[in-house]
Amino acid sequence: MKHVHTRARRAGAALAAVLTWAGLLAGASGCTSDGIDDLLGKAQSPTDLIRVSPDDNSKGVRPQQTLEVRVPSGRLESVKVVKSQDAQESPVPGHITGDGQTWKPDDARLGLAAKYTVDAVALDGSGRRSARHTTFTTYVPDQRFIGYVTPENRSTVGTGMIVSLAFNREIGNRAAVERAIHVSAEPAVEIRPHWFGKGRLDFRPRQYWKPGTKVTVDLRLRDVEAAPGVYGLQDKTFSFTIGRSQVSLVDAAEHTMEVRRDGELLATVPITAGAPNRTTYNGKMVVMEMLEVTRMNSRTVGFGGEYNIPDVPHAMRLTDTGTFLHGNYWAQDVFGNTNISHGCVGLRDVKGGSSDTPAGWFFDRSLIGDVVEVVNSQDKTVAPDNGLGGWNMDWKAWKAGGAVK
Repeated sequence: MKHVHTRARRAGAALAAVLTWAGLLAGASGCTSDGIDDLLGKAQSPTDLIRVSPDDNSKGVRPQQTLEVRVPSGRLESVKVVKSQDAQESPVPGHITGDGQTWKPDDARLGLAAKYTVDAVALDGSGRRSARHTTFTTYVPDQRFIGYVTPENRSTVGTGMIVSLAFNREIGNRAAVERAIHVSAEPAVEIRPHWFGKGRLDFRPRQYWKPGTKVTVDLRLRDVEAAPGVYGLQDKTFSFTIGRSQVSLVDAAEHTMEVRRDGELLATVPITAGAPNRTTYNGKMVVMEMLEVTRMNSRTVGFGGEYNIPDVPHAMRLTDTGTFLHGNYWAQDVFGNTNISHGCVGLRDVKGGSSDTPAGWFFDRSLIGDVVEVVNSQDKTVAPDNGLGGWNMDWKAWKAGGAVK
């Protein structure tokens, strides 16, 4: 009898454990039942009631795949989706449709190299609550693209500065990339983009910036597909400020440069421009780089071994192809009367450079982004994509160069 009683007690304990587990399930699901069979027979599993796409534990999910939570019957009570990317978590905004059966994200495109966590709660047709927790990870691309931006963040620049992005890869989907970049100004002014080929995108207003303007550039390139399998990496904001206005007019025929500050004539400086067989470009050029001293080698700009000067002072780059406005200490009695350079604009200087010379005086009063315009040279107008030469293109043609119409 003792053995029988022991088995009976064990059976009773086992039944109690089952009933306790069933009661916990009933309490956790928020529903009631008269018995175990009734509970287990009628309640839907969370997987059946709440369906999440992409599937739980999916890997390498592509950005264009649909993220969706839905219930075939009943209604969704709440949905929380979190994206973990670059060691940072952020909620994914979304909404439940009017019928209560579907949740969709506000931004349909998934982030790359991210983990998504979905927590959903739904009520079935009998008012019983079920919850579901799923995760998936997205595609990690092998190829990324970035844009190298001019000018620098927090810089103060001249009124002729053009925002220029040079991409490290060819951009096939230029419209998508263009939409992901926003350039704004305070005070507000119309700013338009223009593509030069598949690797460069510039932004400028119709006329030179007004002094004091603050320009902000928002790059939202991360996960933007620029070409098949090539995705953006940057998600950043930077800004720069427009300083005073300085526009200098070089007259190659008169051998002079008029320097105007905020519209007023500051000085007229004697110069030497390109010789008759090596003329200087006409047109508006923008100071891109300022170097206290630099080496100039004729072989790097398509000439033979005509010169190799290791210490050119007060050098200011005007084009990508090697046009500079710089100090000249090796020429004598040419400034103001003779053009002898290989296409640059030269100002009198001394070896080692000095602030007391015309070249040093001009260098000390210049900013990256200042405009230097050349007239009356026996050469063509500088190309809009040679340096920051976009001011040589009329506004209608500039606007036509955007990819988003």
